[in-house]
Amino acid sequence: MEKFNILPVIYLYNGKVVDKSTKEIIGEGNPVDSALDYDNEGADEILIFDLSSTDSEHEANVSAIINIADAVDIPMIVGGNVKRLEDVKKYIYAGAKKTFLMKNNGFDLIEEVSHRFGSDNIAFLLENENDLDFVKKIEDLISLVISDTNIEINTPVLLYTDSFDGENIAELYGVASDKFNLDFDFMAYKHELKDKGIDVNTFKSRLNWADFKTNSDDMIPVIVQDYKTDKVLMLAYMNEEAFNNTVKTGKMTYFSRSRNELWIKGETSGHYQYVKELYMDCDVDTMLAKVRQIGVPCHTGADTCFFNELIKKEYDNTNPMNVFEDVFNVILDRKANPKEGSYTNYLFDKGIDKILKKVGEEATEIVIAAKNPDPQEVKYEISDFLYHVMVLMAEKGVTWKEITKELSRR
Repeated sequence: MEKFNILPVIYLYNGKVVDKSTKEIIGEGNPVDSALDYDNEGADEILIFDLSSTDSEHEANVSAIINIADAVDIPMIVGGNVKRLEDVKKYIYAGAKKTFLMKNNGFDLIEEVSHRFGSDNIAFLLENENDLDFVKKIEDLISLVISDTNIEINTPVLLYTDSFDGENIAELYGVASDKFNLDFDFMAYKHELKDKGIDVNTFKSRLNWADFKTNSDDMIPVIVQDYKTDKVLMLAYMNEEAFNNTVKTGKMTYFSRSRNELWIKGETSGHYQYVKELYMDCDVDTMLAKVRQIGVPCHTGADTCFFNELIKKEYDNTNPMNVFEDVFNVILDRKANPKEGSYTNYLFDKGIDKILKKVGEEATEIVIAAKNPDPQEVKYEISDFLYHVMVLMAEKGVTWKEITKELSRR
């Protein structure tokens, strides 16, 4: 059995987070902010209900799901407005790990989407226990059943209820509940379940504090790095208590030598650092922490504490992803601020058909160049192709972050 998962629930209506009964917007209604908070605080996945009834509401919710997928690292299970195969396709292409269907979708549609996208991507929402015979009929077509009661079937079950006490749930895929709101302490709840013998997703260090080589103050220095960009953010110190709290809560905790006290980064400023990875160096006396930084790490307001330049020698520090982003940003700027004589603006002015024609032409040029023994031609043609693809991306509102995340997901 896989680890037991904790899933908060988001109800989407017209692209906003709402109350499932009244459809009134909750707080700011920003689905990305809510999902990101759940991710940071220790949720394992997110169950998302699309409460739309019209095509425009549905499209707004799909856009919100795309934005959530772009922002968070945890998977999403999405459903609620499936009428045809295309709706399932939209959810999956938006970034959903699984799409759930219901009995009213009918056996034929469930069979069709399962064969098209694979049973691993399909779940079933059991709305009535009397429908268990239908579940048994489709078990080979799905990989998860979402139910408000703990039913005994061969397919893994996600318990979707507020009526649970942490007992008799070890064999479940997990539990999804409205109780898991933005004020809920996910990590504390996981440790409660762990104490009951339930295998949950918590941090566990491969080394104990006693294995580290500490300094004269019984501390270790910690170099902190952004987990996405690898930018070095800051340096701080940990004692044993800070280390243990970091592992337990998933929030970077240090010991302030100036204040002589434990210090959870962000506790007063809101600029928390959420653990993604922790490493020790070869001498086991210095830690490298890769984190998701909320806000800024430096008390000066800078995005890194290391900004006082001492020496700099010019060198080629070309980073492929930075080059793509830089060129793409120039293209976006041309789209927003047209420049006379710009070839990029010429393409935008001519419209999508011209852009597509150029993409096709450049793809053909790559094929032709590849038949030539000189590899330089391939380099030039691929560069032309990528430029025109980026123009297409700008025209369709697709970013490199979305592309790389999709490639990583595959």
